[in-house]
Amino acid sequence: MTTAADIMHPGAQWVPATETLDRAAQLMRELDVGALPVSDPTDADERMCGILTDRDIVVDCVAAGHDPARVTAGDLCQGTPRWVSTEAGLDEVLREMEGNQIRRLPVIDGNKRLVGLISEADLAHHLSDDQLAEFVERVYA
Repeated sequence: MTTAADIMHPGAQWVPATETLDRAAQLMRELDVGALPVSDPTDADERMCGILTDRDIVVDCVAAGHDPARVTAGDLCQGTPRWVSTEAGLDEVLREMEGNQIRRLPVIDGNKRLVGLISEADLAHHLSDDQLAEFVERVYA
């Protein structure tokens, strides 16, 4: 059975909710990623409070006339964070992403530590053309 651990891009990194968006953007560039899970630094377990994307920074901050050196990652986090465990099967990954219409899904290990992120590109390597078309239709509907 294919698991989330098989699909994910390993080595995902947190950005603290208190981090400014200009620094978050620099981290995205350094890591060559378009999204970063956001952690709540007031929580001793560093629980995830959302995901920040490059699009969020551009649309919700820069295009809205805000200063990315003053707006924090936590300011843009909305909704309930979603994730799967490393042991989740492909069907569970697809249900979570399709059911919540999300394009990136954090993967958490048994100790509740962030160990990876699953993106559409990661899924494309593990799905048939029909499965991929169905995924895209459901997520972008």
